[in-house]
Amino acid sequence: MTHYLYLVRHGEHLDAEHGLEDGPLSPRGRRQAELLADRLSGVPLDAVWHSPLDRAAETARAVGDRLPAVDPRPSPLLFDCIPTGMTPDTPAVYESFFGSFSDADVDAGGAQMADAVSEFLVRKAEAHELLITHNFVIAWFVREVLDAPPWRWMTINQAHCGLTVLAQRPGRPWTLVSHNDLAHLPFELRTGLPELPPV
Repeated sequence: MTHYLYLVRHGEHLDAEHGLEDGPLSPRGRRQAELLADRLSGVPLDAVWHSPLDRAAETARAVGDRLPAVDPRPSPLLFDCIPTGMTPDTPAVYESFFGSFSDADVDAGGAQMADAVSEFLVRKAEAHELLITHNFVIAWFVREVLDAPPWRWMTINQAHCGLTVLAQRPGRPWTLVSHNDLAHLPFELRTGLPELPPV
C-alpha cells in the first residue's frame, strides 16, 4: 500500500517572456500539458490539485480534458510563494534574489508551505495524487522529503510540466522516486530550467 504524490510544474505561460507573473498557457505550454496528460494516462489518479493561478489551472484543465475520470480542484496551499528568506546558512550569492521580497512575503510563504506539507505529506492508504503547482513549491517538497537545510530549495529546479514523484510505504519515510522527469517531452518542449554557464 503506497501513497504516491506526483508533482508537476505548470506549462509555459504565454507572457512569461514579457515578465508578466501569470497568464494563459502558450501554445508550447498547452502541448506540454497534453503530453503530460498522456504520460499520466495509466496512473490511477485519486485526486488532482492545482494552484489557483491561471497557468496552473489551465494545465490542470488540459490534464482533466484528457483524463475525464479526474476532477481537478484548486488549493490555495499550492500558490506560488517564497518559502524562506535569507538564513545564516544561505550562500551570499542569493541576497539579491531575496532583496525583492518583503518580510511579509516570506512569512506568508513559510506559513503556506508548512500547511502544504501538513496537508499533502501525510500518510494515506493506497493513493495517487497529482499536484500541479510551481517551481518553488515543488522544490520545497523535495527539500522536505530529503531533510535538506531550508535554503536548499533555492538549488532545486523543475522544468515546465516536468514530473517529480514522491512515495511513502507503510512504516517508511517519504522517498524521492524521481525528479524532473522529462521523458514525455521532446527536446524543443523542455523549457523553464535556468540556463547553465558554459563549461
